[in-house]
Amino acid sequence: HHETGVYRCAGCGAPLFSSKDKYDSGSGWPSFDRPTNDAKVEEKKDTRLGMTRTEVLCENCGGHLGHKFDDGPKTTQCRYCINSGALKFDSQPPDTD
Repeated sequence: HHETGVYRCAGCGAPLFSSKDKYDSGSGWPSFDRPTNDAKVEEKKDTRLGMTRTEVLCENCGGHLGHKFDDGPKTTQCRYCINSGALKFDSQPPDTD
């Protein structure tokens, strides 16, 4: 997507990432430099596949979103590499009240 909006958890609808924080990491995966609200994602150490990574989960429903790496842009140094099947795009911003 190149529209303005919010990426929500496909499982429960929780707002997770903003289109303004999405960038092309060259990986082919949707990548963001930060979540909309740190409280909406949970980070867990993942040692599967013979490597150590940080798994990113939806804090609301526990759904697997992808992984976080420390090779992101200068703004945060973070790259949230997210499975597109774990996201649902909403062109309307989330309620802020």
